Amino acid sequence: MVAGYIAIFTYIIVTGYQFPKLDESVGQRWIYQLPFGTPPLNRVNPMTVFMSWAIMVGLIAFASSIKVFTIIPGKKQSLIEMLLDYILDLTKDAVPKEEFVRPTFNIAATLFLFIFVSNIISGIPGIQAVPRNNGVIFTIFEDTWYTPTSDLNTNATFAVMVLIISHVFAIKAKGFGQWVKGFFEPNPIMFPMNVIGELAKPVSHSLRLFGNIMGGGLLVLIISYLVKYFLMPTFLWGFFGIFVGSIQALVFTILAIAYIGSVIE
Repeated sequence: MVAGYIAIFTYIIVTGYQFPKLDESVGQRWIYQLPFGTPPLNRVNPMTVFMSWAIMVGLIAFASSIKVFTIIPGKKQSLIEMLLDYILDLTKDAVPKEEFVRPTFNIAATLFLFIFVSNIISGIPGIQAVPRNNGVIFTIFEDTWYTPTSDLNTNATFAVMVLIISHVFAIKAKGFGQWVKGFFEPNPIMFPMNVIGELAKPVSHSLRLFGNIMGGGLLVLIISYLVKYFLMPTFLWGFFGIFVGSIQALVFTILAIAYIGSVIE
């Protein structure tokens, strides 16, 4: 990545490349309206779909490259083992019933890896699609790679999935009757509050990640146009993409584990 930054910086100096002026297209998304359905359900962000599939293919390819674990691990195997052991320890501490530890770990690890990679690429200059003049143009190195987690639909999908899975696990662990009874505890008068509390989980879960990633991207873009040199945007890209992105991926994963564990108790 450092070599990439040096190459881009050298290219800008040698060619005298000038970034375009900040305009009304900042913060706009490429939205495609499907020929069927009703708004807003028939609107799709193609970049979210493309990049999501690219990240999934990349993760599968990476996993396939280390599918045979050795007694003396290499660098990639050591990194993966350390990461997965940490997530597994978090899961064991939060999930009270042994039979739900492995399924919860699988969900949490998958979410973490996808969100982590999605956030990391938001700190690397790449290709973006920008809507302008009733069309779409693709820019190179004028912005970072598009990250699916900057789309609220992606985060909301993950959050709702965690909510549904947590209650499916709760029904299996407690039985349907005890699961329903839990909404009326500690007092039947608390039923509305308990329902609202459960519905609020995916809202806060998704908005927390969306706000940090989307807001960080806009902040970096605005500051990049305000400063007259390239080092500050590079630092901000790295800070928000790598540091903040990693923290937010971990926070989202920990909350997913905590939500699942809390309803199984």
